Amino acid sequence: MFSAFDFILDFVKPFFPNVAQYWARVVKAIVETLEMVSVSFGFVAVLGVALGIVLVVISEGHLYENKILNTVVPRLVNLFRSIPFVILVAFILPFTRFMVGTAVGVPGAIVPIVVAMVPFVARQVELALLEVNRGVIDMALSLGFSKPYIVFRILLKEARSGIVRALTLSSISLVGYSAMAGVVGGGGIGDLAIRYGYARFMSDITLLSLLLLLGIVFFLQGIGNFVLERLGT
Repeated sequence: MFSAFDFILDFVKPFFPNVAQYWARVVKAIVETLEMVSVSFGFVAVLGVALGIVLVVISEGHLYENKILNTVVPRLVNLFRSIPFVILVAFILPFTRFMVGTAVGVPGAIVPIVVAMVPFVARQVELALLEVNRGVIDMALSLGFSKPYIVFRILLKEARSGIVRALTLSSISLVGYSAMAGVVGGGGIGDLAIRYGYARFMSDITLLSLLLLLGIVFFLQGIGNFVLERLGT
């Protein structure tokens, strides 16, 4: 029985013959990329926002001022931000195997993506939190509010628009990292583009890979814009 799936393949085949031939591999690559981006984003959002809060509250004159931590933590963040992603993948290979039991495939790609992105998100969140008027914090302290209450109910609330922008930017960067992960055995659309589009000179697969990545980026940016509109910014 003729199905919608067959109709799509018949429509695609004249323009993208290799895509039609390797359609199952294309679908698998899309699923792998979406898995990498979605799972990584969950960890990156939680850990990145938490680390960004730490960077702010331990700074000089802030809620939990700590000179030792304020010396060590920002330097560690800057260190991991400075390592190129491909080198980072090789550098933390033992840690990746320890965490997920493998260094290849989607699980093996998620760990280095998270390690690479958390410092980036933390710095973006830090900038958003530093934009909060210090007078608001001082007033909350004078009214007797606890420090945890100020962090979670005042600081984060005032900086929520900036944090959403940071997470939107980070989700788009995650798409790029997921594509690079394909070069080092992570699978996904990046692996599809390299293994089939580049190595086998299948230009239609390369073009499709580009269009798919652009589509994911535009979709994520649209979600970010929607959330910002709902926040009234």
